[in-house]
Parts: sequence; C-alpha cells; structure tokens
Amino acid sequence: MAMSAPAHTAPPKLVATDLDGTLLRSDGTVSGRTAAALVAAEAAGIRLALVTGRPPRSLPVLHEDIGRHFAITANGAAVYAPDGTAVRLSPFPAAPLAALVARVRAAVPGVSFAFEYERDFGHEPAYPAWSYGESAVELIGTAEELLARSAGRPVFKILARHPALSLRDFHVRARRAAGADAETTHSTGLALVEFSAPGVTKASALMAWSAGLGLRPDDIAAFGDMPNDLPMLGVVGRPYAMANADPEVKRAARFHTASNDEDGVARVLEQFVAARTRRRPA
Repeated sequence: MAMSAPAHTAPPKLVATDLDGTLLRSDGTVSGRTAAALVAAEAAGIRLALVTGRPPRSLPVLHEDIGRHFAITANGAAVYAPDGTAVRLSPFPAAPLAALVARVRAAVPGVSFAFEYERDFGHEPAYPAWSYGESAVELIGTAEELLARSAGRPVFKILARHPALSLRDFHVRARRAAGADAETTHSTGLALVEFSAPGVTKASALMAWSAGLGLRPDDIAAFGDMPNDLPMLGVVGRPYAMANADPEVKRAARFHTASNDEDGVARVLEQFVAARTRRRPA
C-alpha cells in the first residue's frame, strides 16, 4: 500500500480534498498540523480546492475554519471562488423533480426528503435534524408542497433518509428509481442518499475548473474517503484514499495515506511541498 506518489514524480499543481472524514478530524475541526500544511502548500505554489458534499450555505463556516479557498460544494453542484463569488451553478432541471421524488417514494416507502437550495434548506417533518447541522433558513412541508412552494428556486441537492433500511439496500433501490434523472450517491455511512442533477459530480466540477486553468488530470492530486468521492478520485492523476475510507474507496484509489485523525492529508502535502522546494532552482 503506497503512502504517496513515487519520488521521481513532480509534485502536483493542484490538490483537491474532501472535508468530512478526510481533511477534517472526526470532531469536525482542523488540526494545527493540517492548517500549517495548507498554508505551506499554497506558499509553495500548489493550488488548493475544497471539494465537499456540504451545501453552499456552509461556506461562511468553511472560510472561518479552513480559510478562503476555491470551494466545490453540494457534490459539484455549486462552485465558488475564494471570495465567495459563484463560479458555476448546476442545479436540477425543474421539470423532472416532482416525478423523481414520486418514483423514489414509491420504490422506498417510508422515505423522507430534504432539499438544498443555494442558501436555504427545505425538509419534510420526518427528516432528521442531525443531517443539516449548519444554520439555515428552514422551510418545512411535504416534498410535494416544498417543490410547489419554491417553484423557480433552484434545487442543488436532494437528500433522502430511510429510518429502517440498510444503507446498501436503500442506495440500490433509490438509485434504480432515480435512473438517469439524477446522480445518486452517499457519504455518511448511514441510510442517507444524495441526489444531484444528471452529470453533476465532484469530478465534473473539478475537471471543468482545472481545465480552465490549463491543468491536466496528471497535474492534480485528490483525497477522499466516501463513495461520493469516487468520481473525483477516478479522474485525477493521483487519487488518495484515507486509512478510514470506505472499502470501495480504498480499492479504487491508487495511493493511500493515514486517517483523517492522523493528519493523513497533511502528511502527503508536506511531501509535496518538500519535493517542490527541492525542484526550485537555487
């Protein structure tokens, strides 16, 4: 199991990292070592991108806790520059939303739904409060009422929760019901499924932005721990799985590092910075 890329390889020009379970410790904080590694990487000329399933409304917290970096949020549906300016927004097309919800509800009775808008959050009464920790303007009602009430308000992510099914069973049934009308994934390890617009993933947003910078996939390293990171890890030249990652992610990633509670991302960033420093002309 490789801890980092081979020594002869040039350090990446861009590092993209997931947050929860990856860059952040299990208590949701940034360690001193990780904070220092982020600063050192940028000082060495390595671009950084935070790539998360968290919604756009989490940006103020991310800026306060981690600093102002390029941020891909909502699994690729909303992309922001370090100053908070929206760079790319990819919400669901409005037309198939009600039909999508109806199919999933019919396929998985007992499901409850929530909707991430750019700044607000709507959810059904049965949807669990632990799933939306950041402060938000809450809209409460049935999914059908929320969609009707918020007509014209773009939906960036749909979340669905089942109180009894295993994550595996729920995800398989929800993905089959959603079909081509959504990208279906999960990231919590609990029976919570996430839907994005067709073609919208962490990978699609990262590749679109990095291509605009003139970067190739081989110029990029990425870190992740859960299935919603798989598309991103599958397109970059240097994909890293955390020691605490989902088994599927570990199998898919070419490289591995220590867990999020052991500063796994920081350890590799430090190697990148050292390699970049060695390559600088005297």
